[in-house]
Amino acid sequence: MRLQESGEMYLETIYVLSQQQNIVRAVDVGEHMGYSKPSVSRAVGLLKQGGYLTVEDTGHLQLSQEGRQIAEKIYARHTLLKEVLMRLGVDEQTAAEDACKMEHVISDATFRAISNHLAEER
Repeated sequence: MRLQESGEMYLETIYVLSQQQNIVRAVDVGEHMGYSKPSVSRAVGLLKQGGYLTVEDTGHLQLSQEGRQIAEKIYARHTLLKEVLMRLGVDEQTAAEDACKMEHVISDATFRAISNHLAEER
C-alpha cells in the first residue's frame, strides 16, 4: 500500500510526538496537527489497517517497524530541507512550511544529492 502525503504526515507527527513524550494518543496527534477527532480516527484506522501502526488497548499509538522507517525518512527530509532553506536566507517559519511540502515529493536521488552536498560543505 503506497502512502499518500497525509499518511506520511500522520506517521511523522506520531514519530515527533513519541520523541517528546512517552505516550502518544490520537488526541495528541489531532491537537498537534489541528485536525478533528473524526479525521484523526479515520487516518489512524487506515494506518493501522496498512500495518503502519498499532493501537494498544489503552489507546496509545505505536509505529510499526515499517511505519517508523517511513516516519524517520520523512522527518530526516524535513529537517535537512528546512536547514537548506534557512541557509539560503528563508525565515524559519517559511522554511519549515516549505520543507513540509517538499519532503513528500522529492526523489530519493535528489535528497541524497542534497545531503551529500551539505556533508561536503561541513
